[in-house]
Amino acid sequence: MRKKDLFRFKNEMILANFLANFIAVFFVGTLIAIAELASLDDIHPFISTFDMLFTPFAFIGIGVLTLLYEKPVRQCIPALLDQKPVDPDLLHTAQRRILNEPYVLMLMDLCVWSLAVVLYPTMFWVFDSGTDYIHRALYISISIGCITVIVAFFLLEHLLQKRYAPLFFPDGGMDRVPGTLRIKIRTRLGALLFASNLVPLFSILDLVFRMTAKDDQPAEAIKQLQVAVTVNTLIFLAVGVILTVLVSRNLTAPLKEIVRALKNIKKGNFDSRVRVMSNDEIGYTGEIINEMTEGLKERDHLRESLKLAMEVQQNLMPKTDPVVDGIEIAGTSIYCEQTGGDYYDYIVKGTHGRGKIGVLVGDVSGHGIPSALLMISGRAFLRQRATMAGDLAQIVSDVNKEICRDVEASGRFMTLFFCEIDRMEKSITWVNAGHEPAFIYHPDLDSFEELKGGGLPLGVFEDTRYRKQVTPLAKGRIVIIGTDGIWECRNPDGEMYGKQRFKEIIRELSPTSASHMISQVIRSLEAFRGSAGREDDITLVIAKIMV
Repeated sequence: MRKKDLFRFKNEMILANFLANFIAVFFVGTLIAIAELASLDDIHPFISTFDMLFTPFAFIGIGVLTLLYEKPVRQCIPALLDQKPVDPDLLHTAQRRILNEPYVLMLMDLCVWSLAVVLYPTMFWVFDSGTDYIHRALYISISIGCITVIVAFFLLEHLLQKRYAPLFFPDGGMDRVPGTLRIKIRTRLGALLFASNLVPLFSILDLVFRMTAKDDQPAEAIKQLQVAVTVNTLIFLAVGVILTVLVSRNLTAPLKEIVRALKNIKKGNFDSRVRVMSNDEIGYTGEIINEMTEGLKERDHLRESLKLAMEVQQNLMPKTDPVVDGIEIAGTSIYCEQTGGDYYDYIVKGTHGRGKIGVLVGDVSGHGIPSALLMISGRAFLRQRATMAGDLAQIVSDVNKEICRDVEASGRFMTLFFCEIDRMEKSITWVNAGHEPAFIYHPDLDSFEELKGGGLPLGVFEDTRYRKQVTPLAKGRIVIIGTDGIWECRNPDGEMYGKQRFKEIIRELSPTSASHMISQVIRSLEAFRGSAGREDDITLVIAKIMV
């Protein structure tokens, strides 16, 4: 840390306030006095002495009070410049004071020049100097006070935004500091209007009334008035330009920073942040944008996580339909979100497509990541247990125990329909754990048979014992296993697709292949749903017995 930087940071505020006072005293107190000097007689020596001492003592008084006020700020600056830790209480006090400093110094200036407004006219009145002296002293003191206060505020605010806000608030949060004053943008613009228009107007009106009131030398008074009006115009024009530049920078700099950050966010750079420079409406907007960006960043991270979860879950689904002699089988699963709780799988027993094939269709309560995790756990338990000895009922009962330990009191559960098609025995064995009944369509009889079961969903009670059921399965029969997302699909009017409509399309498509049947059912569902959102996952497996 260089001594030059430390000195500048410690003294910029106080020097800026001195500069504001100097501008007002020089332009108003000196130039206007010169412009009106010809119209003034000698001033009483006491008043002259007081005038010479007032300004220096005013500057000294303001300086001492400023140093006392800035003590916590000055204590924090070296550590902040060196990026060293600062006592939290001290830093909190310094942050509050640096935010309030433009207002505090403005109040000091106002008090000093309000005192001048009282003292100078009073002294001219005490020494019987005449109304012209009194009016002139009143006019100059008010003008100096108004210009000082307004120039000081905007100059100090400019320094606060450019220099001190990045140092004391590197991560923003200016609007969350309690005990701070906030001036709205419209108040700033009103102050600019007052300083650039109303003060000059009233000053010129005062000159006209005071100087034209002299009846003894009207020609000389008019000449002096011309000079005084010209000087006043130039002074207030210069002050107006200075204030306009300061106000425009104070307003445009934060807006440019917001635009910069928004452009980066638009490009997908969610690490971009608005450097908050003020605690007004613009600063608050910057804070909200930063909070919004954090939300977008989390959302983007969640989206990537969901994308990865979706890829993992899709990889766990059967990539191809199995080839089994005498059975044509196909399946699909469509999620209403990026991840879901529906699940289907095949377990082929035997070699070269001869033997039994197990078909599993599950539906986890809810949607999204939690359901996907339970689905993955259930799949792992089922696959592992299916490799061991035991019939379907024993397998499902054992898996239920494991799932119960996983979900515990979460309230989540999983329905399951687990069947085993034995081509050699021409039968289907199944266990239904709280799932929607599967169907067997008999094309020769044009009838549907439901494969029901009274078992509870997996994950409800650990000691639940499931039982298997068996039914014959002749050539030409079609086994349909689905989830409730099919018949509970709704159109924009709220009407459900329904099992009856589902059975009609199965009946109509029964002569076609299993994969074609599934694709046409999905197409029918999408056409029925129309513009309505997908409310539930959809899973469908169809097995046609060919021999």
